[in-house]
Amino acid sequence: MFLHCGKFQLPLDRPLVMGVLNVTPDSFSDGGKFIELKQALEHSRALIAEGADLLDIGGESTRPGATPVSLDEERRRVLPVIEALAGGAVPVSVDTRKPELMREAVEAGASMVNDVYGFRAPGAYEAVSYGKAAICIMHMRGEPRTMQHDPDYGDVVGEVYDYLAERVRVAENAGIARERIVVDPGFGFGKTLEHNLALLRQLGKFQGLGGALLAGLSRKTMLGKITGRDPAGRVFASVAAAVIAVQNGAQIVRVHDVAATRDALAVLRAVAQN
Repeated sequence: MFLHCGKFQLPLDRPLVMGVLNVTPDSFSDGGKFIELKQALEHSRALIAEGADLLDIGGESTRPGATPVSLDEERRRVLPVIEALAGGAVPVSVDTRKPELMREAVEAGASMVNDVYGFRAPGAYEAVSYGKAAICIMHMRGEPRTMQHDPDYGDVVGEVYDYLAERVRVAENAGIARERIVVDPGFGFGKTLEHNLALLRQLGKFQGLGGALLAGLSRKTMLGKITGRDPAGRVFASVAAAVIAVQNGAQIVRVHDVAATRDALAVLRAVAQN
């Protein structure tokens, strides 16, 4: 089984590690560290050296309470990074909600478009349907500015499942093959700690909705609530969460700490094979 990701065919016989690169001044964990192109490229090469299977480049913070940035500013932040990395050995994903930037990023060499808004913006599916880039459809209740204002569900797992299933159906109707589709239940996006834990426990229910299942738990607030640590101190909790996500069905984990996650998953794989 493979994920079709631009010119790449990513095998799913082992979990893939997606390294996070935020070229933003205000992301919750690493905001401001990689805002300059030189710093961004140095960190990208470090993530690849640590074993990242793909990179996710974001130019607009989607942390709780974040405010949107303009298209021109997000374009200025991400396109030079994508262009510089596009010819490399690993695929590059762009993390954006803006259809115009989706199209420009794919033209610049991005192999995946990762949309926390689930491609609900007018023209979003049209922006990605014509090429071969993979897409990642995420669930989010509300928007980053308001999503953590008392989120409420009757059945969080069922409601997130139904949403993702509908968005996959719309994507396929737009001509996007299932082998290009990744689904993400959106840990921390309009969900309480209890909602996140319920999704993690039942993550396997989301397998098969698309071509692959992604989990992004790295350094998130839910882990801070469990451990009492700030984002920089959540490495161990993040690795544990990634391992649990893989055990429960995730095929891609989106992480800040690539080397630590790869090592933990290597141990998990070795145990599972014997």
